[in-house]
Amino acid sequence: MSITQSLLDRSGSKCELCSGKEQLSAHNVAPRSGDNDSDNIVVCQTCNEQLENTDNLDENHWRCLNDSMWNPEPAVQVMAFRLLGLLAHTNWATDLKNQIYMDEATTEWAEAVGSESIVHKDANGHILKAGDNVVLIQDLKVKGANFTAKRGTAVRRISLVHDNPNHIEGRVEDQHIVILTQYVKKT
Repeated sequence: MSITQSLLDRSGSKCELCSGKEQLSAHNVAPRSGDNDSDNIVVCQTCNEQLENTDNLDENHWRCLNDSMWNPEPAVQVMAFRLLGLLAHTNWATDLKNQIYMDEATTEWAEAVGSESIVHKDANGHILKAGDNVVLIQDLKVKGANFTAKRGTAVRRISLVHDNPNHIEGRVEDQHIVILTQYVKKT
């Protein structure tokens, strides 16, 4: 049995991200080789086109991640996690990303793409790592919220945006926000 047929059987002949049924194909979830079905997911043409050009993601299309992030297949979980990260500028995607649960190996896989070439640095050039504490070095108006994060505010246990070295995530005033690294210093 071919990998594509095995994937179609596993998915019930539906896109594993949006449940679409038209023009299905296998999509390799990097950095895995794609040599077996556990390295791949089934996607429809719409999802595949957006996965190939992530600069123009249709936010409304990806609301389907609310369901697919709970798929028992690690490859689907990895892709949902990565897409939610790309959509972190929206409140709903950030909320979903905070809810997703993956085992340690799946989390490492999800964070593996591009991580070797992306380095997050604070305003002083110090390398930031997930779990570090930082302090804001200037007042920041938080988009989509009705407050300004004041200079000197501590942001504890940051997380790194895996595909953008200029962004980190953290909690300020009980809100999960994305912060530009140029406005923080490591403590």
